[in-house]
Amino acid sequence: MTAKEKQIEFIKGYLKPKLKEDGFRTSGQNWWKIYEDFFILINLQNSQWNSKFELSFCFNIGVGLTEKMTDSKRKKPSYFDLATILREEAYLSDSRKKHKYRQDGWLGYLIKDNTDLNDFTNELNKDFEKEILLKLSGLKSIKDCLQFYEKFDFWGDNLKQQIEEIEKTRIKASR
Repeated sequence: MTAKEKQIEFIKGYLKPKLKEDGFRTSGQNWWKIYEDFFILINLQNSQWNSKFELSFCFNIGVGLTEKMTDSKRKKPSYFDLATILREEAYLSDSRKKHKYRQDGWLGYLIKDNTDLNDFTNELNKDFEKEILLKLSGLKSIKDCLQFYEKFDFWGDNLKQQIEEIEKTRIKASR
């Protein structure tokens, strides 16, 4: 099995079902969960230098405001709708930032044609279920999002600014 085939199998066999179980919808390499005022989006980004024998990829994860979604029906957010965009590393504890599948990847994770797919899946299971999804599950309101992202100066400020813009627009519209 090539590295690309292993990544496809990992996505089909573990990632999609796990995210669906957690209430995420999917389209291509994007998974999202929409709440009333905001949404959470996970985007899998492959490196442009990948080959079928070795590939590196990362997850871009963040939140956006439903009122700012480009989809007028507010059913399908895109990566470009995000107010915060952080790689998976921001959601991982120090002990999970480097492991055998994260230490040599030029983008984040690394799969080679000789990678043991079960072992790889088990390691990413730890990252997702014990770290990333656990943190994302704590985001139940805009207030939760502001509190979580405030430690990431630029992204926390960007989220706060977008919320303030929406509030100003609502006040003007109610006059």
